[in-house]
Amino acid sequence: RDSKKITDDKIMKIAPQIIREIPHVTYILDNKTYNQNNHNMNKVKAILHNKVLCELAKKPNLKYDYIVVDQFCTPRNYFTYISGAKEKITKITFTTKAEDKCLSVAASSIISRYIFIKEFDKMCDELHIPLPKGAGPQVDEAGKEVVETYGKEKLEDVAKLNFRNTQRILGTLIY
Repeated sequence: RDSKKITDDKIMKIAPQIIREIPHVTYILDNKTYNQNNHNMNKVKAILHNKVLCELAKKPNLKYDYIVVDQFCTPRNYFTYISGAKEKITKITFTTKAEDKCLSVAASSIISRYIFIKEFDKMCDELHIPLPKGAGPQVDEAGKEVVETYGKEKLEDVAKLNFRNTQRILGTLIY
C-alpha cells in the first residue's frame, strides 16, 4: 500500500523487515543540494529514479520480469528529464497509483518513507526544534523559530526555499 496511507509509527515498525528482505538503493537529496539546483520536482524525481534503477540493475542475482515506476509525469517527460544521464534504464512500465497495484512499488514507497522519517528526525534533533511535516501554519511557526534561533541562512539546510512556506516565514510572500 502507498506509504502515505500508513502512519509513521507503522512505517517505523514494518520498514526494517522489508529492508532486510528487499534489494534496494537509496539516494538522499538534502535541502541544501535541492536549493542549489533545479526546482522542477518531476525532473528531480526522474533523475533520482533513474539513478536508483541503474544501481539496482547492477546488483548481482537480482532477477525481475519488468520494472514498474509510479507515474508522476508522462513517460515522454520522464525520458526528457533523464536525457543527460550517462546511464539510463528505459524499459519501464509507468503506472498511476502503482503503490496500490504493485508490491515492489509499495515496498519501495515504504522504504523511502522510512528513510525520510529517519532523516527528518535527525534534522530535528540537530536543530533541537521539533519540526512538523507538511505545509500548514504550524510549519510556518517552526520555521520562524529556526530563523530566530539560527538565522535565515539556516533555512537553506532545513527547507525548500522555493516553497511558499519559506516566503511566509521570511515575510516575503506577496498576496
